[in-house]
Amino acid sequence: MIKILSSKVSKVTLLLSFFILFSFQMSASKILIPMDADTQSNHLKAYGIVYYSLENQLSVNWLLNYRGGSFLIADSEKLRKECQIRGVDFELISDNMAVSILEEISSPTKNMESVALEKAPKIAVYSPTGNKPWDDAVTMALTYAEIPYKTIYDKEVLNDALLLYDWLHLHHEDFTGQYGKFYRAFRTAPWYIQEKKEAEELASELGYSKVSDEKLAVALKIRDYVIGGGFMFAMCSATDSFDIALAAEGVDIVEAMFDGDPSEPGYQAKIDFNNTFAFTNFELERNPMVYEFSSIDMTAKRQIQKETDYFSLMDYSAKWDVVPTMLTQNHTRLVKGFMGQTTSYDPDTVKPGVLIMGESKLNGEARYIHGVKGKGFFTFYGGHDPEDYQHRVGDPKTELELHPNSPGYRLILNNVLFPAAKKKEQKT
Repeated sequence: MIKILSSKVSKVTLLLSFFILFSFQMSASKILIPMDADTQSNHLKAYGIVYYSLENQLSVNWLLNYRGGSFLIADSEKLRKECQIRGVDFELISDNMAVSILEEISSPTKNMESVALEKAPKIAVYSPTGNKPWDDAVTMALTYAEIPYKTIYDKEVLNDALLLYDWLHLHHEDFTGQYGKFYRAFRTAPWYIQEKKEAEELASELGYSKVSDEKLAVALKIRDYVIGGGFMFAMCSATDSFDIALAAEGVDIVEAMFDGDPSEPGYQAKIDFNNTFAFTNFELERNPMVYEFSSIDMTAKRQIQKETDYFSLMDYSAKWDVVPTMLTQNHTRLVKGFMGQTTSYDPDTVKPGVLIMGESKLNGEARYIHGVKGKGFFTFYGGHDPEDYQHRVGDPKTELELHPNSPGYRLILNNVLFPAAKKKEQKT
């Protein structure tokens, strides 16, 4: 008798539990995508879910500093299934729970903020034809997160195609016309000879006698895009070589093995730091045999072992400094360092007013910087691949399936979502 009663109670309890769960799911009106370390098993794919939500006109709020920068999205059965398919953890919450979370975030005592994301940004990746997606960390991140993008290059830029896009990433380009300064190590390599030939042919086709002149024209178009309100993100050598090209407008800094004639005498004194986005008072590297552009980069100056190579993300007031807070959202404030042709930036060369959002405490180098140019924004991120410490030519690609919670890659994807946000005035 006792066993039968127990069995009946157990069945009733089980049915009641299913009923409560079913009723809650039916009444849930929000999906929370947690982004903390403990409850999200795939941080990178989560950004793709947010982009998918924006494409499908679902309301999205980015909860800055709440559980690692979580996302609050209008509930839909289709979205739940998409999260399950992509392996992204989510929580169903009621209207009352959502209101409670937003009230907590709005409290003046909490360094948090809720930012509405308004649209799925149109994304362009500036990269040469034939480049493999795994040559560049951003294209790998976008592909893995399932965020769509278009690849454009010099022809498109010079024909004003940038006007079609909200966000532009610069592949690891050399805007100075020195072919990445690979001359010493690779000048006899077939790939180097072929890339130099293709660059010269493209410059000629576009009406320029030198690759350096054509690359400057591209850099000026990109500059105008940002000044007009565009969002630009660049990594590795695309960061400092871009600024160097702008600073050297009208000055020949390129040696004969690159463009057929020598550089002009005393060119260091002729460059104009007023033209740059992020850097100032840097010394150009005159020796074409040295794999370096200028004193901006810290690669040769840093004395840091791989085991201790980390950089710290700065903390900002979420309610007052919304932009840098968005760009530094993460589940950890300590990010593994990684190298590249341009690994990091000498803080003495960073312009006043440019935010250093990530720095190494060991030597003070800047790893991750952000600034405003005209009506637009730019972010520069040192290094080549956040999960490949010392990437070299010919190294195998990084498999992001092995790094779904990479803090270094999260910084890239923060920038991808940045143009989607309804901006608040930055107070500092």
